[in-house]
Amino acid sequence: MKTYMPSAKTIERKWYVVDATDKTLGRLASEVANVLAGKNKPIYTPFLDCGDYVIIINADKVKVTGKKLDQKIYFRHSDYVGGSRFTTLREAMQKKPVWVVEHAVRGMLPSSKLGDQMYTKLHVYAGAEHNHAAQKPEVLDF
Repeated sequence: MKTYMPSAKTIERKWYVVDATDKTLGRLASEVANVLAGKNKPIYTPFLDCGDYVIIINADKVKVTGKKLDQKIYFRHSDYVGGSRFTTLREAMQKKPVWVVEHAVRGMLPSSKLGDQMYTKLHVYAGAEHNHAAQKPEVLDF
């Protein structure tokens, strides 16, 4: 008996839609990262992108626990002297809630070309509308 080894051609991908309303940011991100990587499938292979497509709606209604809204800091630098920029989670959720969810999910994917490939299957929307109705996404509930 031979061991089954999936290839990139034989992987079937599904589309899932996730409603982020009142879901905790980190828990939502880890579950979505598992689906993007394909770890929820029995054919999961670490060196292949076996994952499915995920659409996250209502990203502006995601919640965080504790004092993270004021204490969690996002850091970026302009590469110039004194070019440090700091943003709190509260400011980021007001200006760009889609980026906050994408950033959380991206941080839970591998830091490699394979992780980049998995990340391209993520689609995040701030409101309840998305333009992927033609793909007939299934509702994914955690």
